[in-house]
Amino acid sequence: MKLDLLSTLNAERAARRAAVLVTDVEGGGQRLVREAEIAGDPMADVLRERLRLGRSGMVEADGRRLFLTVQVPPVRLVVVGAVHVSQAMIPMARALDLDVTIVDPRTAFATPERFPGVPLFAEWPDEVLPRLGLDRYTAFAALTHDPKIDDPALAAALRSECFYVGALGSRKTHAKRVARLAAAGFDEGAIARIRAPIGLSIGAVSPAEIALSILGEIVAALRLGPAGAQAEA
Repeated sequence: MKLDLLSTLNAERAARRAAVLVTDVEGGGQRLVREAEIAGDPMADVLRERLRLGRSGMVEADGRRLFLTVQVPPVRLVVVGAVHVSQAMIPMARALDLDVTIVDPRTAFATPERFPGVPLFAEWPDEVLPRLGLDRYTAFAALTHDPKIDDPALAAALRSECFYVGALGSRKTHAKRVARLAAAGFDEGAIARIRAPIGLSIGAVSPAEIALSILGEIVAALRLGPAGAQAEA
């Protein structure tokens, strides 16, 4: 790989931006396509599909064999709420290669003993989330069931490019949440991004089952897009 391509690829990686290195297998020529440039690329559909799957591999285009090296940032899951569901979610999320971060200002809940080996912030969400830098490779879940904590966190998530935003609570609880967010200036389209009640509809009851339903919905949003996640619910 040429030094300039490697330098650009490393810069995209450091900035948590996706890119695809296109290599002509026979001729050896290479070019780098940043995610922001895909729409104008002649291979746009193929590149989008590879990014969606997060998978490198061989393709054919215009009679040429090309190898696509796909670079996507590690997917992060930011959870507001150091609750039982969050605890159950940790081992499952790790098995899915999700980088989990827990945020909860309630120091009685947000302890290293309850969340060993997990990045843990016992701070208010509106203080810590801007530092974490929510981006389009971040899934967000609000699980405290406390508007004083969840609402500012959801506001931060809705202002970001998070590919998934979910919130715990019944339909009645969410209706009140919608009214509060609308009063805070969020329009209908922004509020509609929130998956609530959170998780796939699998009849989940226990913390582990709820965690499973949430992670299933996150994977659907990641691999199928928002419409796919809606269809799976």
